[in-house]
Amino acid sequence: MQKLRDLQGLGPKSEQMLTDAGIESVEMLRELGAIAAFIRVRQQGPVKPSLNLLYALVGALEGEHWLTIAKQQKAQLIMQLEGFDELEKLFASEGETLNL
Repeated sequence: MQKLRDLQGLGPKSEQMLTDAGIESVEMLRELGAIAAFIRVRQQGPVKPSLNLLYALVGALEGEHWLTIAKQQKAQLIMQLEGFDELEKLFASEGETLNL
């Protein structure tokens, strides 16, 4: 079985952040997708990740280097995160939690 750290651009630190957030397999990462996985790490992990983790997650799933992702998809990924943040605020204003 392939380990998270075996994916391109992910290492032991990234793997630990993912497992701390309950993402324990490559299959689970693929099912969640990079954005949801990053948000889960941000919400549940003891360490707040930088955007570099998001770029690395996208790169790992797409087979690209994280710097390529950062250059080509940065604006799109940030907009997706901002959209999630707005949705999370909406849920919070109604006393609910948005779970991934």
